[in-house]
This record gives sequence, structure tokens and C-alpha cells, in this order.
Amino acid sequence: MANHINDETIDYVGILAKLALSGEEKEQAKQDMEKMLDYIDQLNELDTSGIEPMTHVLPVRNVFREDLVTNGDGREETLANAPERSGDMFVVPRTFGE
Repeated sequence: MANHINDETIDYVGILAKLALSGEEKEQAKQDMEKMLDYIDQLNELDTSGIEPMTHVLPVRNVFREDLVTNGDGREETLANAPERSGDMFVVPRTFGE
């Protein structure tokens, strides 16, 4: 298999990841990436025909609930505490001059 990663590829990946790598770190990153690509090559050799694709290794069920309003909007109760209001809005002091 022996994938080979060149210096230009490592430099490009470093730029994309916003990493400043020393020479030693670049060499280690090259070795790590080559090992990852070799492993992917091994996985690609497996016969997966007849195996159903899945999104997760464990059975997953939808845990979401329907979005229901249960307490109303509380607008009047909230605005009842306002020192001054205009319709359904709080009146506040001006913060920017004209």
C-alpha cells in the first residue's frame, strides 16, 4: 500500500488547519497521514456487498418531541412590570443621539 505524503501536502494541510508546524512536527504528521491512508486502503479491500449501510453502530431512535407551546406568550404579565410601554413594547431611554 505505502501511501506517500509530500511536503507540499503537509504544508497545505497546515495552512487549512491554521497550524504552524516545526520540521519535526511535519515529519510526524506525514507519517501519521500515511498510516491513516494505508488503513483506509485496507478498509477499502473489505467485501461489503450484501451489508446494509448504516448511520450509527448502535440502534438509534428519535428522541425529539413535538414542539408545543404549553405556557402561552406571557406578554401581558411581562409588560405589566414595565415602567412605561407603547403597545406591546417596552419604552426605554434613547441610547444614541440624533
